[in-house]
Amino acid sequence: MDLPLMPPIEPMLAKAVAEIPAGMQYEAKWDGFRALVFRDGEEVEIASRTTKPLTRYFPELVAACRAELPERCVLDGEIVVAHDGRLHFEELQERIHPAASRVRTLAERTPASFVAFDLLALGARSLADEPLAARRAALVEALGPARAPVFTAPATTDRALALEWFDRFEGAGLDGVVAKPLDAPYRPGVRSMFKVKHGRTADCVVAGYREHKDGQGVGSLLLGLHDAAGTLQHVGVCASFTAARRRELATELAPLRMADPAGHPWAAWTEEAAHQEGRLPGAPSRWSGGKDPQWIPLRPERVCEVAYDHMEGTRFRHTTRFQRWRPDREPAGCGYGQLVEPVRYDLTQLLDDRLSPDR
Repeated sequence: MDLPLMPPIEPMLAKAVAEIPAGMQYEAKWDGFRALVFRDGEEVEIASRTTKPLTRYFPELVAACRAELPERCVLDGEIVVAHDGRLHFEELQERIHPAASRVRTLAERTPASFVAFDLLALGARSLADEPLAARRAALVEALGPARAPVFTAPATTDRALALEWFDRFEGAGLDGVVAKPLDAPYRPGVRSMFKVKHGRTADCVVAGYREHKDGQGVGSLLLGLHDAAGTLQHVGVCASFTAARRRELATELAPLRMADPAGHPWAAWTEEAAHQEGRLPGAPSRWSGGKDPQWIPLRPERVCEVAYDHMEGTRFRHTTRFQRWRPDREPAGCGYGQLVEPVRYDLTQLLDDRLSPDR
């Protein structure tokens, strides 16, 4: 393979914001696996958000790329599984399977599609330094003849239409809108786009759990996010599982249990001074009462997506709600930068009229 841009390349990322910004290009936020596709003639490579190869898991997309894409190109987009009018992320997750026979079966049973939303290279020319507006025009022209399962993501510069999309597309399994500056070059690994999602979710590292009070399975998962220095900080818990799910989780997480917590990022949790230096589970709290602070350390290798309402300082204010496992995410990439920055509100604006001398 010999292309103007060669793998590995990290995709450009988005920062969560509370409102759709003005003056940008808008696209629906697809609920799938982020992927970069590299094609040079018969050679096709598909790389994940973390630059890991996805090629072997999607043989039907490899064939489609050879048939539908320009002879030499690099594309950024999303792999999705769609049928019955909506996206199905759970079925997409099942496509990542170690057995070749299972991969072939799933490729026929739940075939995937590729939705392209950026063109990084075409022929012998890199487009990465060109503004998005130029890359978009080139993408539309290059993929004009393409047929399913290769698609060009719809886009608009009309913010009013983007607001309609935000409401309308949720029922189809899409989870928000992405806004991209029209004059921006492609910046690998940089959060230079903006995303507005339905509700608030975060991808967190699962670094431990507490057993349920009845001793049957997992009571709560202990969640972590990396700070700017790369330290894994304890940010809260995920709980409220059914009895059956608690037992399933204990089985799923058993291979990650650490007999010796030495080397765990929160190994110092029993030392009172350590809680002054960072966020660790088991910290003294007036809310803990007589609860047992003991927890089971896990190798911090799995990522889950949780729903939350808001933050209190550097942690989740309330218990979060488990959404799904994220096998496509690397723990090292789970940081505070993905969180929604709440709109600041000065309480005095609410109180001024009520405290006015004239009232």
